[in-house]
Amino acid sequence: MSRVLSTEQAKAAIGQVQSIITGGFTDQISALDAQGRVLSDPNVWDGPLAAEFRGSTWPETKAALDKAREELEQLRGQLQKISQDIFSAGGGA
Repeated sequence: MSRVLSTEQAKAAIGQVQSIITGGFTDQISALDAQGRVLSDPNVWDGPLAAEFRGSTWPETKAALDKAREELEQLRGQLQKISQDIFSAGGGA
């Protein structure tokens, strides 16, 4: 039989990770995306380095940010399910 353990410390850590994902980190990713879009507008910023930013730097960075946001949301969902399953199995609240 495998061990099932979930302490109050684990419950608190899960809550903190979820809070960071939903309340802070994904908001920061959205803020970065907004500023990246501003800098991608040649009417706002132009020149050789700005064109490089628009053409490769920002699209690559945006793709990485979108992937990170998606993976963080998956992590948040997994933590929620794991937490519910463990606390249900252990009779915890």
